[in-house]
Amino acid sequence: MKILIVEDEIGISNFLKQGLEEESYTVDVAQEGVQGLKLALSGNYDLLLLDWMVPGLTGIEICKQFRKEFTNTPIIFLTAKDTVDETIFGLQSGANDYIKKPFHFDELLERIKVQLRPKFDEHSIFTLGNISLNTSSHKVFKNNEELFLTQKEFALLEFLMRHKGVVCKRTQIIQSVWDIHFDYNTSVIDVYINALRKKLKLTPDENYIQTIRGIGYIANEV
Repeated sequence: MKILIVEDEIGISNFLKQGLEEESYTVDVAQEGVQGLKLALSGNYDLLLLDWMVPGLTGIEICKQFRKEFTNTPIIFLTAKDTVDETIFGLQSGANDYIKKPFHFDELLERIKVQLRPKFDEHSIFTLGNISLNTSSHKVFKNNEELFLTQKEFALLEFLMRHKGVVCKRTQIIQSVWDIHFDYNTSVIDVYINALRKKLKLTPDENYIQTIRGIGYIANEV
């Protein structure tokens, strides 16, 4: 899952990016409002973390413009503003939640999970042949044997399994599993796909991750 942080305090944005990446999220950061809105409107994010006061466009302005295009993507405000009127104003602008600075990272993490839960909980377990992936426990099994994947391998497999039966273009994989600005011509995807196939112990009859030459990959049970 991919999160956009719009925050002009470098120390805070770096701290959040590192912490969220350690939790297996893919994270982009914008330090001013115009860039933040441009990234947000690309539609590549599962959740936005917006500072209220950022240069260029405020978090409120970003929130309002974003909501004209995307009605379901969760938005959480990070701000020092904490009066009742300000809280109400932020929520009325389209935010889903509001957390006051300074805050504990663990609390923010739980708030993020709550916002993402309605979207994913009913589909927390994905299957691909004899392989199952549980997004809640962050575990993968094959024939009831647990397989141990790196964070990126897990994220890549999750993306492919969520789109089972659909050809996933290389650019889509890069944008969702890696940073949006990553060079899409790189062979990093191929390296991870090969590693993933080995970790999944796929036999010749288990062609679950198929290469679509010149386009990308597809997770398929056929």
